[in-house]
Amino acid sequence: NAKGMRFHKNIGLGFKTPTEAIEGAYIDKKCPFTGNVSIRGRILKGMVVSHKMKRTIVVRRDYLKYVSKYRRFCKKHTNMSVHCSPAFQNVSEGDVVTMGQCRPLA
Repeated sequence: NAKGMRFHKNIGLGFKTPTEAIEGAYIDKKCPFTGNVSIRGRILKGMVVSHKMKRTIVVRRDYLKYVSKYRRFCKKHTNMSVHCSPAFQNVSEGDVVTMGQCRPLA
């Protein structure tokens, strides 16, 4: 059935393609499983702070910065806006997510 065939790909790096990406009906050109972006560069982890935007989530990344004057670390964080594919339906605040770097999307 040519009409029922849906384009999807394996992004590699040990990540499985979600069943929603294979069987779903969404169209997203920025989706790494069904769209035209490839994951390359860094793989990052962070906690979801907000998911109010359409197909975009805000992820907080905490890290430690060394202050040489005091010979101690201080806690810092940075917020990132991350594209969230419709293949991941139940992403909520407080979830720890893994994200992959790609070319600039905007």
